[in-house]
Amino acid sequence: MQEEHKTIEKMEEKMYSYKYPHPAVATDCVIFGFDGMKLKILLIQRGIDPFKGKWAFPGGFLKMDESAEEGAMRELKEETNLTATYLEQFHCFSSPNRDPRERVISIAFLALVKTEEVKGGDDAAKAQWFSMDEIPQLAFDHESILRMAMSKLRERIHFQPIGFDLLPEKFTLKELQLLYEAILGVHFDRRNFAKKMLHLDILTQLDETVWPTPKRKAFLFSFNEDKYKELKQKGFRLEF
Repeated sequence: MQEEHKTIEKMEEKMYSYKYPHPAVATDCVIFGFDGMKLKILLIQRGIDPFKGKWAFPGGFLKMDESAEEGAMRELKEETNLTATYLEQFHCFSSPNRDPRERVISIAFLALVKTEEVKGGDDAAKAQWFSMDEIPQLAFDHESILRMAMSKLRERIHFQPIGFDLLPEKFTLKELQLLYEAILGVHFDRRNFAKKMLHLDILTQLDETVWPTPKRKAFLFSFNEDKYKELKQKGFRLEF
């Protein structure tokens, strides 16, 4: 009986032990924020080799007992002290030579968050928000990851009202317009933009004003959360 058990154990071991090498699996998080004027990207400065001192996206290797989403959120918290309530997986980067250490496949995630103070931790020497026109040279293949993430964000903006995730609770139509212009890289006519956004019926005009310039006041708006969720669930096509 004991011999039979040993035979079965050896058969199971042979069944689930593979001779070919296994690639490591990592995650990278592309975190977008908006400061009211410019679109921002969250980067960490690597504290270890390879690419020590270079800037990269928060991320790291998956543990054996966690999902890709759990690993991405853990690495983001460890390296930046930022907690994202939602991460969207957008691509898998698998070039054989993307990491000089070993064969590494990276699952890339995208998130939209309101900018807040961040600090480096774990193997990140520093964490910092960068404007899109100030991004330094990136480690690994992270420039390719950024290009793909921007493409996904520009695609998404036509189908989802993403301002809810990036703007403060109260904002002006000008701030909303600046957000869309920063993402799409274009300039909109003020009246036409306001007309299109108000037509979506997700904005509530408040009885509050601010003075963006000494000569002109502007009404503050907020998102109607119920209408926002309804529109997000239905989906839409916003053309400019």
